Amino acid sequence: MGFATNSLNIPTLISPGCLVVSDEKNHASIILGLRLSGAATKVFKHNNMKDLERVLQQAIVTGQPKTGEPWKKIMIFVEGVFSMEGSIVKLPEIIALKKKYKAYIYLDEAHSIGATGPSGRGVLDFYGVDPNDIDILMGTFTKSFGSAGGYIAGSKTLINFLRVNSHAHCYASSMSPPVTQQILTSMKIIMGLDGTNEGRKRIEQLARNTTYFRKRLAQIGVITFGHEDSPVVPMLVYLFSKIGAVVRTLTSRNIAVVGVGFPATPIMEGRIRFCLSAAHTKDQLDYALTVIDEISDTLGLKYSRKPRDPRPIEY
Repeated sequence: MGFATNSLNIPTLISPGCLVVSDEKNHASIILGLRLSGAATKVFKHNNMKDLERVLQQAIVTGQPKTGEPWKKIMIFVEGVFSMEGSIVKLPEIIALKKKYKAYIYLDEAHSIGATGPSGRGVLDFYGVDPNDIDILMGTFTKSFGSAGGYIAGSKTLINFLRVNSHAHCYASSMSPPVTQQILTSMKIIMGLDGTNEGRKRIEQLARNTTYFRKRLAQIGVITFGHEDSPVVPMLVYLFSKIGAVVRTLTSRNIAVVGVGFPATPIMEGRIRFCLSAAHTKDQLDYALTVIDEISDTLGLKYSRKPRDPRPIEY
């Protein structure tokens, strides 16, 4: 799965004497991989480009802590769509900083590949940036592709290096043929290589579902995090005790959600995560929204003080 893709490949790419500049909201699999690598890690504020530049400048000026020597390499680690925040990385700005300070970029597209961008090719497609500007692309096959496993994409030199040196390659079993075929078929559908426009329709449906669901939640009066185009929608319940109550109540009404609390989030920022799909129909979304509206009154989840727009939301 994607967790092992990060945690087992990252130590192959960096080592002691290297510096990692990591977004504070990066996934636990990235954090584990960084700890295993032995590289020095500095954290910058979530999606804050000024803070990222400050950390890069300071690191280059001071060098390695004990010797003052230059770092062997500096690598910026970010996610495409952040799994607990629903925010989308400011990729063009990060690419500009990478070029300015001669760093590398490791981009985790677990939640964005197949789900964002006009063609469903992830945040690179979303922003229209050149894939060659990203040194290492990582993703998982367990989400948009409905299969198992994960991938690393990059230059031929990089991939050959990983095949020889990565524990994830040397000590793991290869994918079974049915799992591989599921991934290939999903890719062909998304890319339109199956001879139909099913992939295009699903990408558009997901975008429509995302916009509609987020706008309707705003009308209800709950607080959500993230970018308006992100299909990962965290709804804030704040209190740790409310997470279980919301999850159990929604489950009893046939709505499956993920409750997220400390240590995955700050202790007073518990949330319910909705992951939207192209398979969701408007009727299903309306049912879920009606139930959320009802339980938000009962459990006290309508924290938003923003004026609510009563006008109907177009689907």
